[in-house]
Amino acid sequence: MNINAAVMAALLTMASATAMADSSQTLELYVDSNTKQIFSEPGANRVKMGTFKSVDASAAGAPNDNAAGIDLVEMKQNLELKQRELEDKLDKIAMGPAPKPASKNWSDTMKVRGYVQIRSNPVIGGDREIAHQGDRSIGENTNFMIRRMRLIFSGDIGERLSYYIQPDFASRTGSADNTGNIAQLRDAYGDIYLTKDRVHRLRVGQSKIPYSFENLQSSQNRIALDRNDALNSCCKDERDLGAFYYWTPVDKQEMFKYLVDSGLKGSGNYGVFAFGAYNGTGANRSENNDNLHLVSRFTYPVKFENGQIFEAGIQAISGTFKPSTSTPTGGDATFPKKDGFKDQRVGVHAVLYPQPFGLQAEWNWGRGPELNDAGTRIEEKSLNGGYVQAMYRIKDFYGHGVMIPFVKWQYFDGAQKFETNAPKNHVNDWEAGFEWQPVPEIEFTAYYSKLDRNNLSTRPYSKYDSDVLRMQLQYNF
Repeated sequence: MNINAAVMAALLTMASATAMADSSQTLELYVDSNTKQIFSEPGANRVKMGTFKSVDASAAGAPNDNAAGIDLVEMKQNLELKQRELEDKLDKIAMGPAPKPASKNWSDTMKVRGYVQIRSNPVIGGDREIAHQGDRSIGENTNFMIRRMRLIFSGDIGERLSYYIQPDFASRTGSADNTGNIAQLRDAYGDIYLTKDRVHRLRVGQSKIPYSFENLQSSQNRIALDRNDALNSCCKDERDLGAFYYWTPVDKQEMFKYLVDSGLKGSGNYGVFAFGAYNGTGANRSENNDNLHLVSRFTYPVKFENGQIFEAGIQAISGTFKPSTSTPTGGDATFPKKDGFKDQRVGVHAVLYPQPFGLQAEWNWGRGPELNDAGTRIEEKSLNGGYVQAMYRIKDFYGHGVMIPFVKWQYFDGAQKFETNAPKNHVNDWEAGFEWQPVPEIEFTAYYSKLDRNNLSTRPYSKYDSDVLRMQLQYNF
C-alpha cells in the first residue's frame, strides 16, 4: 500500500469515527516503522507522525461568516443611530409652531351660480282687467315675461368671513311705462363666524329677514310660483338692511344643506335660532323713520327612524311702519301719524318634507297699518292669514326626471302695507298643478290658479275673481 494512500485512509476513518466529537478535538497519529501501519496510540516500533485537528465545511467557512456578521452588526448600529436622529428631529418639529397653510386669494374660493325664470300667465276665465301685486305678468295685455334673472356670487374670505352677493337683472322700475329687465341688488351681506365650527355667526348687510318658512325658501326651489300673501306681506321682497344673529349646531347645518341639495324644498340655513334688527322699509328703500324692526325665529328639523324629516317653528316681528300715501279722495289726510303705525306679527310653521308625500303649512296673526273702508284714513288694524300645501314627490317619473304634483290654498285678511295707502287685501286663492324637472338644469311648472282677491293697483281696490293658467320655464346654472 502506498504510504500516502494509507495516511489518507486512516485520516478519513478517524474523521468518521469522531464526527460527533467537538470540532476543537485533536488527534495524535503513529506509524509502525516495519509494517507502515497507522495507529492512534504509541507502541513498539511506532513513530509519532504528528498532532492533527479535524476540520469540517462549516468551520472552513467560519472566517467569512464572522466577517458578514460583523458587517450586519455595524449596519444595525448605524440604522439605530439614524433612527434616534430622526426621532430627535420629529420631536423638535412637534414642539415648534405649526406651519402656516398656503394663503389663498379670496377669488380662488368664489362660486358663481344662477337661474332664469320665464313666465306666461294667460287669464282663461273670470275677470280680465286685473292686477296681481305679486306677479305683474298676470293681467290683460301680457304674454311672456322674464320674472327673474339672478346671478349669485359667494365664497369665503378666510375662516371667519364669507360673502353673498345676488343681483337681479329682471327687475322693474315701477314707472308708468313699467320698464323691465333692470339690474337691481337683492342680497349683499357678509357672514361673520364667531366660532370656527360656524355655529355662531352674525349676518350684516341686505339679506332675507328670518320670518316665515316660505319667505326663506329660494324662488329657485319653491314649488308655487309666488309666495303666500299673508306672511309675505310682512317684508318687501323678503329682504331688508340689518344685522342678524344665527345659531346653528353642526348637525343642523348639515341637515339644512341636505334638505336643499336633495330636492326636498328646504329653506336653507337661517339658523335654529335667529334674532336681529332691520330698517323695516324693505329692500333697496331708504329708511323713513327712526325706528328699527326686531325679529326672532326658532325652527327645529328632526329626522325620524324611517328617514322622514319634519320641521316646525315659530317667529315674531315688532316695529313701527310708515306707509307711503297718495292724496285722499276726501275727508281727513290719509296719514295722520308722522312716525308710523305699530307693526307686529307672530307666525308658526310646520313642514313634513316630501318623502314622497309632504305637507307645508304656515299661519300668522298681527296688527299693522290699513286704509279704512271709507278710503279716508290709515288706521291700525288686525290681520291674519296663511296657507296649506300638499305635495307628492315622484323621484323617477317614467325615467324622465322628478315630478311633484301639488295643491295649495291660501287665505289672507289684512293690509298690504307696502302698497300705496296700505289698502286691504282679502285673499282666498286655490292652486293645483305640478313642477317637473326632467334634468337638473331645467324645470317646468304649470298649474291652474283660482284667484279671489283685491286689485291693489288703483282705487277703489275692488275685488276680482279670475281663472289663470300659470306656466314657468326655469334654467339652473
